[in-house]
Amino acid sequence: MTTPPGLDLPRLQSYLDAKAPGLVGAPLTAELVAGGRSNLTYVLNEVFVLRRPPLGHVLATAHDMAREFRVISALGASAVPVPEALLLCEDDTVLGAPFYLMSRVPGAVLRHREQTDPLGADGRRRVAFAMMDTLAELHLVDPAEAGLAEFGRPEGFLERQVRRWSKQLEGSRSRDLPAADALRERLAATIPASPRPAIVHGDYRLDNLIVDLDTLQVAAVLDWEMATIGDPQTDLGLLLAYWNVLDRIKVGRNPIADGLGAAAGFPSADDLLARYARTAPLSDDLHWYVGLACYKLAVVLEGIHYRFTHGQTVGKGFDEIGALVPPLLDEGIAAINGES
Repeated sequence: MTTPPGLDLPRLQSYLDAKAPGLVGAPLTAELVAGGRSNLTYVLNEVFVLRRPPLGHVLATAHDMAREFRVISALGASAVPVPEALLLCEDDTVLGAPFYLMSRVPGAVLRHREQTDPLGADGRRRVAFAMMDTLAELHLVDPAEAGLAEFGRPEGFLERQVRRWSKQLEGSRSRDLPAADALRERLAATIPASPRPAIVHGDYRLDNLIVDLDTLQVAAVLDWEMATIGDPQTDLGLLLAYWNVLDRIKVGRNPIADGLGAAAGFPSADDLLARYARTAPLSDDLHWYVGLACYKLAVVLEGIHYRFTHGQTVGKGFDEIGALVPPLLDEGIAAINGES
């Protein structure tokens, strides 16, 4: 057996044989999926997907496999396309960390322009609008009806978001970032009123979706590690940060937004918001949510940068992540001040 980092295939085979006899046949093969920079994703025997936390430095409350598994299980009967949740293991002795198993959904994850350019203008428009339709459908799901009434605490959600990401930053902070303090203070002082609570994905973007290239519809939404019940506008703010803000940051090669956004020939952010508004309501305070998204994204990338500097990452592209953090913080300040 060839074993990628983060797996022990003989131990995993024994566990699966005991807990789910006949589900995954022997011999067990595994391939690390490129692209993920947080939780690690592997394809097993070409038909199953295993998710586990990153190696090494793991922040408190982050990389919760049970939360991912629970939300995917709950959404299985909804209009939101998700992989089938198959098995959750919370026993650290198997792989050194909890993990879960889900079905592999056919389709493509669109990360780079080599993938998105061939779609043509009409194809990119269809994919982008399918992305927004799916997000609106997610925000219309009643958390209680989906069995997720206790999945989060919507009261005070935005205040806790600011505190949470501040705490996460302190857990991975290894350099001076004065703009982080300035942005945090502005966010805390100008928190808007939240709309009706909804299921929040927490990291919704094009390359966290599987797209059916025949229909150009969303075949599955992936990477639910940050999902909760809260303010749905936070998903929109983060999507706008990916769509517009990252393209404006010219620090070496952008390892995140290569195939995303209007600069790659997709519809503008205004077009995306108009599409979303056909189904679900928009906030008048989206500039605040973009500021929060820049802060959150900067904190996430700083955590990845921390792990990279300590030799605890797997895959390529990590060496350029840290350079994105300071300009992201500056963009967040500009957004919350209504300057972008």
